[in-house]
Amino acid sequence: MEWYLVLSFFVFGLIFLLLLGFPIAFSFLAIDLLGIIFFMGPGGLQQVTLQIFSSLSTFTLAPIPLFILMGELMFQSKLANNTIDVIDKWLGRLPGRLSLLAAAGGTIFSALSGSSIANTAMLGTTLLPEMKARGYKTPMAVGPIIGVGGLAMLIPPSSLVVVLASIAHISVGKLLVAGAIPGLLMGTLYTAYIIVRCWLNPSLAPRYEVSKTSLKDKILGTIKYAFPLVFIIFMVLGLMLMGAATPTEAAASGVMATLVVTLCYGRLHWKMLMASMKGTLEITIMVFMIIAASKTFSSILAFTGATQGLLAVIEGLNVHPLLILIGMQGSVFILGMFMETISIMMICLPIFMPIVHMLGFDPVWFGIIMLINFEMGMTTPPFGMMLFVMKGVAGDDISIKDICYAALPFIGCDMVAMAMIIIWPALALWLPGLMG
Repeated sequence: MEWYLVLSFFVFGLIFLLLLGFPIAFSFLAIDLLGIIFFMGPGGLQQVTLQIFSSLSTFTLAPIPLFILMGELMFQSKLANNTIDVIDKWLGRLPGRLSLLAAAGGTIFSALSGSSIANTAMLGTTLLPEMKARGYKTPMAVGPIIGVGGLAMLIPPSSLVVVLASIAHISVGKLLVAGAIPGLLMGTLYTAYIIVRCWLNPSLAPRYEVSKTSLKDKILGTIKYAFPLVFIIFMVLGLMLMGAATPTEAAASGVMATLVVTLCYGRLHWKMLMASMKGTLEITIMVFMIIAASKTFSSILAFTGATQGLLAVIEGLNVHPLLILIGMQGSVFILGMFMETISIMMICLPIFMPIVHMLGFDPVWFGIIMLINFEMGMTTPPFGMMLFVMKGVAGDDISIKDICYAALPFIGCDMVAMAMIIIWPALALWLPGLMG
């Protein structure tokens, strides 16, 4: 059978099952089993079983449950709420201060939670009621929360980064560290947009009187509530940058640091711990099933010759490699409007990564661009997950249409960040180059 027919069978069959509402992992396993029986025969089942075992029994996957546990502990203990209060005091009477608070707080919490959904839900429940009470319009109330919420999938620690690195065969440590500067860049772009927009149209974020706080109280609050979180970030990102810990060791130290901080704040109790463990177990099982199915998917594509056929076509194209890169990212962006992030990752990465290596692109650089695209997919209408999370938090007085319009400028900021990283790859590669 021709390679393009094989590729079409897998891609369109998979999309069909996902559109029917099958869970991601089961959709991939079903299409894998059909592909094995049809293209490899019954004897291929034994080979695939060994492939699944080898894909999951690898040390590089160990950070996933640890990062998930770290995020669950942070979310269940609600440590970020105190930090948001500290940042709020430092902002003073700046225009659009609550929107700026969302941008700053969301960027910091992204370095602690690892979950975009948790990040958005936390910011929405904490800040949105106050924004409504102060007369903030929807673009400045909802937009910044949606925009900054997605940074959790890019800024370390992020379990999604480990999943992407595992599927794409990229260094986990380098990809984790590489997301820091692009994440801060995107947070800076959000902040610049908020300041300019509020300066041009002050009615979007009306000024209001803020109770004065002494410098002493600000400093004491920072020491009490912000420095411990900086300690957690250092125990993950700092140790990896220094070369003192592998990603797995850094994830374990991050969990221990989070437990110590929650204990010091008096929030480490049995109920919170059990809720965190339960959430970690559920998400970890789902992620590991997805990784197993994805590895099998890649193996079948290689066995049938579909990957080699696609590479031959790409190699024969007389176009600049950047045009091929833009074409790949464009397809991911379109899929992001209709599909969930991990589904897109599992469909595209087994096809894209051989092309990336053939064209000589840096895999870490390409991975960061993909992560930014995935972040946009979470906020693009009509089916962006962050839009529905925000709708659940906002209630009935803000329509899903208004939420979609509020998200568009921040999608534009993401596109600017992606273009900057494509033009200046050092934005993504400088920090990993410093690793020991």
